[in-house]
Amino acid sequence: MARETGKTAATKGSRGEAITTPPELLAAPGYVARRLYQSYVALWTRAVDPVLTGPQFAVLTAVDNYPGVDQGSLASSVALDRSTMADIVRRLEDNGLIVRQTAMHDGRRKLLHLTEEGARRLEEVNRRARELDEHLLKGYSQAERERVLREITALAAQWEALLGDE
Repeated sequence: MARETGKTAATKGSRGEAITTPPELLAAPGYVARRLYQSYVALWTRAVDPVLTGPQFAVLTAVDNYPGVDQGSLASSVALDRSTMADIVRRLEDNGLIVRQTAMHDGRRKLLHLTEEGARRLEEVNRRARELDEHLLKGYSQAERERVLREITALAAQWEALLGDE
């Protein structure tokens, strides 16, 4: 399916002229990524959950997939630094969605498990998140969806790798 690219909302300037996004911004991948992210967060809040954030959802999903894993190991799997991960885990624990247990042979390691409420909430939010995913990619064939996600994932990996080049 053909898609229009580079279209932006136009507003009227003080003299009535159309004000659109400058082309040099549309050619900047970081600018476009920020627009995507802003739109996604707004849609997530409206359609999925106004309280549970995307990163919190990612942590719940990862804990569900790897019950009993330590929070340090889990942080990289959800693309969070250790301090952000610790903050998110604390909030999820305060809200009764996960429990942290100290590892038997290493008191510094905190092992994560979903609570019953955490599992219930994850199932509920996951359903709405998948509905949002469908809405976001409406009009794309399955093959196009897979290609877009492969390209976005590769771009994310490339940008994350640049952080290691410093």
